[in-house]
Amino acid sequence: MENFNEMYRSKLTTADELAGRFENGWFVGMDIGTSQAPGIMTALANRARKENLTGLHVTSIMDSYPFEFYTDPDLNGKINGMSWFVSAAGRKAVNAGTADFIPNYYRDIPRHIRNNHHYDVACIEVAPMDKHGYFSLSAVGSGVEAMLEKADRIFVEVNNCNPRVLNGTHIHISRIDAIIEYNHELPVIAPPVIDSVSEAIGSRIAEQVPDGACIQLGIGAIPDATGLALRGKHDLGIHTEMFTDSMVSLIECGAVNNSKKEINRYKSVTTFAFGSKRIYDYIDDNPAIAILPVDYVNEPAVIARHSNFISINAALEVDLLGQVCAESVGSRQISGTGGQVDYVRGACMSPGGKSFIAFSATAKNGTISKIKSSLTPGAVVTTSKNDVDYIVTEFGIAHLRGESAASRARQLIAIAAPEYRDELAFEAKQRGLMI
Repeated sequence: MENFNEMYRSKLTTADELAGRFENGWFVGMDIGTSQAPGIMTALANRARKENLTGLHVTSIMDSYPFEFYTDPDLNGKINGMSWFVSAAGRKAVNAGTADFIPNYYRDIPRHIRNNHHYDVACIEVAPMDKHGYFSLSAVGSGVEAMLEKADRIFVEVNNCNPRVLNGTHIHISRIDAIIEYNHELPVIAPPVIDSVSEAIGSRIAEQVPDGACIQLGIGAIPDATGLALRGKHDLGIHTEMFTDSMVSLIECGAVNNSKKEINRYKSVTTFAFGSKRIYDYIDDNPAIAILPVDYVNEPAVIARHSNFISINAALEVDLLGQVCAESVGSRQISGTGGQVDYVRGACMSPGGKSFIAFSATAKNGTISKIKSSLTPGAVVTTSKNDVDYIVTEFGIAHLRGESAASRARQLIAIAAPEYRDELAFEAKQRGLMI
């Protein structure tokens, strides 16, 4: 039997030495959240500042760290970011034109990688090696398997703080070209403030969720409030893009046991986990958690195999036809499509399933209505009018799927903030939407 510890030592190096191996024009791959490699990226940025390193592009998803290739303008042209899902870390650079983004449905990223991309190197962070020579990619399934398949080299960053996930992606040391060790606390998200509006919306949604349903929750105050409101339910299941703190609470209180799921029964299925240290501790060595590739987890046909699937996502604004913008403010890119459309479609295909797009009725202290006659010029349509199912605000629920334009307008006006309803009704009549 091979001595995996000797193999490990032979591939172990420093971040600075590893950064010295990168060459001009390389296409570099990273994935999402805790699988990203901040130690390698920092060393690479330091080298680029000192040397004439040019033309590197780093792809990533929803960046968890303030990477220098986004934040340091002196690196423009040397190392540039390219995001599959814009996050706060790269938002300024993307909108300034010093970084790029790739429009996509999250479920399609592995297929795009396999068909259209080639990486000179993939950089990933992993949990420590086990006795069989395998590293767990910890809290991430996502598109990393496809990325590793299409990479000429694989550089890994070992972090003792990463949990070991039993039902997830693993990579053997024989596939790895170089290793560094960089122990650091994993990125966390501050818990959202759940206000009375979030509670009202969460309670409305919870009323629509039957016992035995399978749920997908996003991140933020409204999904967390919905999670709290679901604590009295029974036999819920989890099949979700992102595993969150509210889901740990639902499992621990007994509301979720995954006993009614038609597939992956008794397991909570996700494609990545992100949030607090509590989440990372929970998924560590937990056989009831499965962190699987996104082209399986977010595939609408797979989602639809769960009866009574309930999907809950957010929006920035919605027009009177039901077009949902969840990723831009006007033409300014804020995030990405992610898995919203995947889950809207999958839930609507599920027997008894429902999809909810939930948001507060106003923004900026009530000065802006999020329900509009027309979307803001330049706004990106994330979920089309033909896909949308339920829209929820603190003022009620509108069911749009299969409804006429006039019915949609009336329902949406009814759940808008009261001070905007007359104006919206006037605009709807002007547009010929109200009969």
